[in-house]
Amino acid sequence: MSRRTQSNQSRRRQTNRAGNPQRRRKVHTKYKFSTRRMYQRTFIALGAIVLFALVCVGWTIWLGQSKGDEYEKIVLSQQSYVSNTIAYRRGDILDRNGNKLASSKKVYNLVLDPKALTLDSAYFEPTTKALQQTVGMSEGAVRKIIDKKPDSHYYVVKKYKGLSRDVVDAFNELADKDKNIQGVWFEEEYVRQYPYSTVASNVIGFCSSDNVGIWGIENQYNSQLSGKTGKKYGYYDSDLNLVENVKEPENGKKIISTIDVNVQGVLEQHMQKFQTDTGSENMGVIIMNPNNGEIYAMASSPGYDLNDPSDLSKYYSEDKLAGMSDKKKMEELNEIWRNFCISDAYEPGSTFKPITVAASLEEGTTSPSRTYVCDGYQKVGGSKIKCVAFSKGGHGTINICQALMESCNDALMQMGDALGGKRFLKYVNDFGYGQKTGIDLPGEATGKIFTEDTMRSADLATSSFGQSQTVTMVQMAAAFSSVVNGGYYYTPHVVKEIQNENGATVSEIETQPVHKVVTAETSKLLRGYLYKTVEEGTAKAAQVKGYKVGGKTGTAEKYPRKKKNYLVSFIGFTPVEHPEVVIYVVIDQPHVEDQAHSTYATEFASSVMGDVLPMLGVYKNDSSGGTTKVQLPSTKTAIFRWKCHKVVTAPKIIRNYSDRLVVGPRQRYTLSNGFIY
Repeated sequence: MSRRTQSNQSRRRQTNRAGNPQRRRKVHTKYKFSTRRMYQRTFIALGAIVLFALVCVGWTIWLGQSKGDEYEKIVLSQQSYVSNTIAYRRGDILDRNGNKLASSKKVYNLVLDPKALTLDSAYFEPTTKALQQTVGMSEGAVRKIIDKKPDSHYYVVKKYKGLSRDVVDAFNELADKDKNIQGVWFEEEYVRQYPYSTVASNVIGFCSSDNVGIWGIENQYNSQLSGKTGKKYGYYDSDLNLVENVKEPENGKKIISTIDVNVQGVLEQHMQKFQTDTGSENMGVIIMNPNNGEIYAMASSPGYDLNDPSDLSKYYSEDKLAGMSDKKKMEELNEIWRNFCISDAYEPGSTFKPITVAASLEEGTTSPSRTYVCDGYQKVGGSKIKCVAFSKGGHGTINICQALMESCNDALMQMGDALGGKRFLKYVNDFGYGQKTGIDLPGEATGKIFTEDTMRSADLATSSFGQSQTVTMVQMAAAFSSVVNGGYYYTPHVVKEIQNENGATVSEIETQPVHKVVTAETSKLLRGYLYKTVEEGTAKAAQVKGYKVGGKTGTAEKYPRKKKNYLVSFIGFTPVEHPEVVIYVVIDQPHVEDQAHSTYATEFASSVMGDVLPMLGVYKNDSSGGTTKVQLPSTKTAIFRWKCHKVVTAPKIIRNYSDRLVVGPRQRYTLSNGFIY
């Protein structure tokens, strides 16, 4: 036996004699260690479970708050998930008296759920019978959709869109009686309607199929008229019951316009009659309040049916339309939809002369007592620029009032020369020419005016009586209003206020003057001169029995001058002492042999004012009051229709789009010394 073995045996004997303390110590130590570890592991496990639960709860809360519908959709997609939007109701457009110019009618679209319909063979027959009985959809049409989209929960049947409430109620009544009618529902939608059809079409505009405004107020105020779509989503449980969640839509706001539908309707009736009896290449009329810029009526020809704005059959034959490309059709539609009153620029003619006179009085370069000698022309820059009285040797010696009454170009050129280009252009800018007025309608042009660098002496001469520079109708109406209203310039506008769907005012359109252009004294003088022009001058045809009317005529020879085409116009106001209404009439190339007569515009203005002034609360001088009642068209059938059979595509008046000047289709604008009066 080795020494090491003996030593080991000796240690074991010693241990055993001591009551095996070493083994007991080992057992005790092992027992204590096992208990502690067990508790530790238990606590760790419980903590992990609690922590995991907290993380899950926190994650759920975070998803609910930050992800919202997206998370719900993910969860629901694991089941038989269905979802569809709920359409909002686009806001109404009303006239100033509360009449609806545009509104949205609720209709229903047929929606099939092929997957739900095929879950049980007992569903097909009663469902197809109900569809045939109420909607008129055949069994074969249903089978075709199921074959095409067997796993779909949402299929809009295009042929059965825009259904009435009666149809929906009839189907639902059958479904309530037979629980085997499954997989069908009706999605709500709104269709835009225009009760007066063609009335104020160029102002109101229309909507696309996806409820987006195009042209007019519909476009300009699209964000206010639009709402927010709602959402309906959920899932089918094992019993085919649809568990739904609904997020309600937000409807659009109401637009209260400045338009008076009665005045607008009567104006368009007069325009239709003129176009039928006489005709013209184009025509525009603005009736407005000179004291705040509100537009009562605005129309250009031809108008179009807002309920069917893409219909060209009123203007072209079937054969002509068949040969048109899609591009050509769109060009013609844009021509019809455009608003001549704001989108076309032209040389205004003598209706501009009050601007030059007002500027001259303000600057002190003329006075009421000042006289001018008209010999029929002025030599400017080597050119002879003629007056209308050239053939008879001129107007002779005349004062300012007579210069306006007789529409003397010679006297106006002398006034322009005394002002000088710098001061003349200052007032041109102050009156709002060469820039957008800011009217709340899309497509506004700026016209084209000179600058100090580009204006020559001949340009100043012709510009002083309304030639060479181009303007828009709305610019002219706003500028003239400031001449007669005491000197204040207002931004023209077609909307008064915006309301929520409950009728509470959300915002009002600002009607404060932008700036003061001329003094009250100058304005008063001009009103007197313009009154004399109607009473004794070139604008006699604009007189309205029982009213004091002031105004100015215009007969502008269009470019190219050699063609002898004219744009005739009249701009006027009443009452003379305190103007309440301004009317501006422009007739582009009357369909007569001798076009150069402003009488066409003045007579038209007179007839319109005689009808609409009482509607606007402007009564005759000897009247005790009372309103004129006018029979309006039915809101169900459109009678305000233009009797036009083609779209005029011949070269039009000067147009300006974003400072790009075009005359006719492809002609270049050049100055001419032809006369204008």
